[in-house]
Amino acid sequence: MTEALAVGVMSGTSLDGISAALVRLRDSAAELVAFRQEPYSAAERGAIIDAIARGTPKDVAFLHVALGERFAAAVLALLASSKTNPRDLSFIASHGQTIWHEPGRATFQLGDAAVLAERVGVRVVSDFRARDVAAGGQGAPLVPLADVMLFGHEQHGRWLLNIGGMANVTWVPRRGVAEGAFAFDTGPGVAVIDAITRRVDPDAPYDRDGERARRGRPVAKLLEELLADPYFAQPPPKSTGRERFGIEYADKLLARVKKAGGSDNDAIATATALTAETIARAVTSHADEIVVSGGGAKNPALLERLAARVQPRPVVLFDRLFFNGEAKEAVAFAFLGMQTVSGKAGNLPAATGARGPRILGHITPA
Repeated sequence: MTEALAVGVMSGTSLDGISAALVRLRDSAAELVAFRQEPYSAAERGAIIDAIARGTPKDVAFLHVALGERFAAAVLALLASSKTNPRDLSFIASHGQTIWHEPGRATFQLGDAAVLAERVGVRVVSDFRARDVAAGGQGAPLVPLADVMLFGHEQHGRWLLNIGGMANVTWVPRRGVAEGAFAFDTGPGVAVIDAITRRVDPDAPYDRDGERARRGRPVAKLLEELLADPYFAQPPPKSTGRERFGIEYADKLLARVKKAGGSDNDAIATATALTAETIARAVTSHADEIVVSGGGAKNPALLERLAARVQPRPVVLFDRLFFNGEAKEAVAFAFLGMQTVSGKAGNLPAATGARGPRILGHITPA
């Protein structure tokens, strides 16, 4: 297959909502045709968090179907707003909502592909991560192949940084050149920042514009202790998730800041500094530009702290070079879906540690 019109659906570890991208794919090029974001309601976010923390088999099964319905509604709304007939789609690529990711052992995403295929009437590619894990890989990050083929620079190297719930980076020597490319999760992106923000202000889904971080000050001694976590010194390939840097981690950070006499804003500033510092330490091996996408790219306090740490290397917004950076991962999974339906590998073993290239995912017929 050399050309396809597809929808990529992404719901990440930030738990902020659903991103759906209508994408025209041609060989190794992707054109964003339309994009839609739908935030999770507080109740939906709570249901996902409960499933992660204490869900029964019944809870997980019902949430699996409910998310399938939610993804289908998002796709149908995207198609309606772009005046696109579902029959014109080749496939939908759905990442699903991760509720458990234990690198090298198991990865579990919810959002029933059968429901999505039934409601939209289009075949669905889903469950991308499991095959890589079965082949001895981390199951993440999976975006790197798309980074290499779609978003690298044509003449020189480039870091592609996505700051979602977790933060991950891909080093691309040149566009289309997979040899020498590698990728890994640097650690928390906005997951810890958001969790603390929601804990101290239940009406705030995240630290809007980094305002709370600006009003606080990182607790230096605590930050130093947090940076001693063995994960940050571990060599790639590596990946992580909310199991390590999630709500429990955020609650402990908040409690320790309070115990040290700090404020709520100091806790958010400490979490922001942790994300910026761990990213900065991760991208020291090559002195080239850093292109940033994801929800964290909308947090100026985080980006300013990161830019100060990596100077004189430029930190460039993905939006300025390509399209809305919030759509990047949804577009990437549309690309991975095309790899799957074309019978081509979608993982980058240098990024995940898998035993070799693998065709990813399951295909649910229309």
